[in-house]
Amino acid sequence: MKRKIYQQLLEWKEKRNGEVALLVEGARRIGKSYIVEEFAKNEYESYILIDFNKAPQMVRDWFDLYLEDLDMLFLYLSQHYKVRLYERKSLIILDEVQLCPRARAAIKFLVKDGRYDYIETGSLVSIKKNTQGIVLPSEERPIQMYPMDFEEFLWATGNDMLMDLIRKMYVEKKPMGQAFHRQAMDAFRLYMIVGGMPQAVKKYVETKDFDAVDAAKRDVLTIYRNDIFNYASEIADKVVSIFDQIPPQLSKHE
Repeated sequence: MKRKIYQQLLEWKEKRNGEVALLVEGARRIGKSYIVEEFAKNEYESYILIDFNKAPQMVRDWFDLYLEDLDMLFLYLSQHYKVRLYERKSLIILDEVQLCPRARAAIKFLVKDGRYDYIETGSLVSIKKNTQGIVLPSEERPIQMYPMDFEEFLWATGNDMLMDLIRKMYVEKKPMGQAFHRQAMDAFRLYMIVGGMPQAVKKYVETKDFDAVDAAKRDVLTIYRNDIFNYASEIADKVVSIFDQIPPQLSKHE
């Protein structure tokens, strides 16, 4: 699905001069890994995606053992992921980098080496548990990613031109006309129902089944609830209680 952040990735690639890595931050399940890998496929000759959700311990250890021998680090990564790296034409993605703080700290040395480009993705990257024992690299440029906005939702549902009309009428302070206004309001109400989480939007596009959409959203909420227990264990029950009160409170106040 088309996302606006793609243009920011392009601008970073054009202007970075190998001087900074990019850190794409944001909540879980908003499409960070997907859009970064799409960017890698389209804009680089080759790329390595290191997903720290499933990377074996030996891969994590390499970021400790070979920072003074980057030739060996890159050789091991290329062999393990079966990808040939090309100087200034390859991208290394450190996906869910908060799960391997040493790899995040290594960005300082990797960027200084200058051979390849680096993009990190992460959720909850700044909390204490995920930064203990490392110095955060100044060679890291963070950008924030969010769920799909209304325009991105329109793109995903095959309506590429409606927002252009809305924007033009808004700037010129003119009415859209009854038919187009109704079309815009119907689309916005649908966005309010489906939401901006890519999984839910994908389910709607594929099935038009609101039960399937609701199930996709509940899966995401379950992940968020589990994160509360993982990262705020001492006050998790209270936080989850507040978290679970949000939907009925919104419903109560329409």
